[in-house]
Amino acid sequence: MTFTNFKQAPWKTSHPKYRQSALSVSPAPEYASSEVLVASLYRTIGYDSATEGRVPQAGRDLDRKIQRFRDKRLPAPDGATLKADTWHTVLHGVLESPKLPNQSSKRFLQITPLVPEVALFSGSARLSSNSWPAGSLLRRMVWLGSKNDSSARELWRELFNALSVGEDDDVFARWLEQETQAWNDPATWELAPVPSSEVPTLPREDFDNISFLPSRRFTKDLHAVIHAKGAMTRRQWTSLLESILRLAAATHVIWLCDVQARIWRCLSEAYEGDKPISETDVRARIFPASPHYMTYGGKALPGLRDRASSYLAARLGINTLLWSLEHAGIAFEGDLCSSKGISALCHHIQSNKEALTKAGSMESLVEMREQEARALNCRKGIGSNLLEFARHALGQRQTAIHLLRGYDQGYVLKKKGSSPSSPWIVSLGPVSVLALVHCALFGMVGPRSIHRLAEHLGEYGIAVDRHDVARNDLGQQLRMLGLVLDSPDAESGMLLLPPFPATQAKSESI
Repeated sequence: MTFTNFKQAPWKTSHPKYRQSALSVSPAPEYASSEVLVASLYRTIGYDSATEGRVPQAGRDLDRKIQRFRDKRLPAPDGATLKADTWHTVLHGVLESPKLPNQSSKRFLQITPLVPEVALFSGSARLSSNSWPAGSLLRRMVWLGSKNDSSARELWRELFNALSVGEDDDVFARWLEQETQAWNDPATWELAPVPSSEVPTLPREDFDNISFLPSRRFTKDLHAVIHAKGAMTRRQWTSLLESILRLAAATHVIWLCDVQARIWRCLSEAYEGDKPISETDVRARIFPASPHYMTYGGKALPGLRDRASSYLAARLGINTLLWSLEHAGIAFEGDLCSSKGISALCHHIQSNKEALTKAGSMESLVEMREQEARALNCRKGIGSNLLEFARHALGQRQTAIHLLRGYDQGYVLKKKGSSPSSPWIVSLGPVSVLALVHCALFGMVGPRSIHRLAEHLGEYGIAVDRHDVARNDLGQQLRMLGLVLDSPDAESGMLLLPPFPATQAKSESI
């Protein structure tokens, strides 16, 4: 791969140093609903042989198998308790997840990811063989949000055990797993190996000194959700898990976009100036301290579009410098996984500024930005995919059947009106409220001020004015769910109550 190849196809030929960075947006997100995230997580964590591309075909094969049993009136397979007609009704009725408006005429299996086995034939991002691995994104988040590899692997194993169907699960979940195994091709559910090369972590000096890291908040919330499993049915717990996964995944990607834009500003300033940049300065500049990516009650997508556009411009710039250095025979030998590595690249750029000027690096960058104007404006390609990911991961599902519009209750964004052109605003669904209140109070005994929930949302980049909670829809949701106690002595006159008191008082070290 050369600098010339990069200029001809800038989005397909990223520099190896850039691709291998722990701070790169990898895997590249595309469409994914909350249920796609859970289904892909099942495949990533427990089905090593299953690939995303095989899922749609496996669904079609299962449908044909059931239809053959129905047409020939064959007895149910060994181990199955339902006849083919009844099992068809279960898959296409009881467990079917609502289709989107543009999917109403398409026939495919789309099942609520209640147990691991259904992920083998349902829940892919696309109906073709080139779906992106959403579960790999969640896995990278666990490692990036953990202080070291061993703690990440411990949490990953805890999550695997929670996702497994065991004796502690309710009767319906255990029956469904057994019935699905009887009708579907067998596959071994076991903890898949995780190569260290696929899950980079942050250096300890960065991890300890970054004040805002959504993936770190995610790992703590994952602990809280796992410990709550015994307090509810499998379906309720899956909904709780979905709501945390979708919020954390979207804000993690937004955070990476923000970090990439900040890295580019550091590198461009290093190119234009001569002032040395220390590792401490770089850390303070590339990692945001307390950003507000969304405001509760406000429009969400315009701000996300700006973040995605800034990321694309930064990606072009960073790769231009890396390829230019290699083209000039002075390739950067470090990495882009830490503030130390970024600082070293800044020094390398300053030391070789003359060579970069002779190579016409900035001129090439200007030309590429002009050629890729539509992509930089998120009208197509990666930017459009990023927006689609955030919109479907965070937004309430729009269903083809109007009567099923209330199916999704774990959303973060909802339509402000009934019109298709109505803007998406930040507004938590009931399940999201339950999940976030539980996570905010996990490890504590007794009620806490509403300020605790506002701080918790702030750790995901959502700004909430706690003085408005008593009057906005968040306050209404909290009251409706019985999660607040009105108290004149508390901030905003409201105290948060734990939704699952029996699981709340866990070790504060978590």
